[in-house]
Amino acid sequence: MGVEEVMYRRPLQFAVRNIIINASASRKALEQESCLVRTLIACPLVGAPSPLPFQTQCRTLHSTLQRFNVKETPQAATVEELSAFTKLIEAMGFTGPLKYNKWKIKIAALRMYTCCVERINYDEFFEKCSLPDTLNSWFLVAQLHVWMCLVRMRQEGREGKYMCRYVVHSMWEDLEQRSKIMGIAAIHRKESMKAMTENFYAAIFGYDEGILSEDRVLAAALWRNLFNRQCEDPRQVELMVEYVRKQMQFIDTLDGEDLLLTGEVKWRPLVEENPQSILKVATPTYNDTGL
Repeated sequence: MGVEEVMYRRPLQFAVRNIIINASASRKALEQESCLVRTLIACPLVGAPSPLPFQTQCRTLHSTLQRFNVKETPQAATVEELSAFTKLIEAMGFTGPLKYNKWKIKIAALRMYTCCVERINYDEFFEKCSLPDTLNSWFLVAQLHVWMCLVRMRQEGREGKYMCRYVVHSMWEDLEQRSKIMGIAAIHRKESMKAMTENFYAAIFGYDEGILSEDRVLAAALWRNLFNRQCEDPRQVELMVEYVRKQMQFIDTLDGEDLLLTGEVKWRPLVEENPQSILKVATPTYNDTGL
């Protein structure tokens, strides 16, 4: 340590020490002053006239410097505590131990993606939304249902996020196989896959914002992504907004553990006579006698 550094640190330490001493002294003085004021207010003056019959005496104020501990209330949602080893593994990009077997979650993820593909009437979507019968239109409808599954599974902690990863992986694998079967050249297939990947993640942000906002924000996201900015009939956008809202509410009622282990997802039809049936609880019917 050089001489200049010692000469610089000593005055600095002395100044800091004086600031701390002055602060503690001023704090004690303020506490004493406040106690004196409270005592003067609470206690009557010597020789002062006695209070009138209709006047009530002020009760004495008690002040104390003792600090009491506040009882902490338990949180409603318990956060999963991870060990140091698990945190280290996940910081390196790997997945630590999960509650369920990873292979079971992978199989459930593949089955969930299969539900997004095989349990959807794509011809009905093409007809009701006036979409062309192309691979890109099929992908736009499929990614909408995959996104709804991702939103639901992200609520299941680390296991749900692990499952989301393989649902998306299954989607890209299936899309590449379908493009090969259709005879798309490798160069065009690579360019199309890159464009679809960018559109997919952009659609996810738009749908997430829409599901957390009002209907017009969700309608704008559907118009940009599903309809590809080509929709002249607002009733079609309204139909899809209604479909997404009722579908998301229906998926939220499914048990998370069953979804992690089976991946079975059921979808409500696109057009229903009573689409608000799940939003309103069915009221019981009574006869004339009140039974």
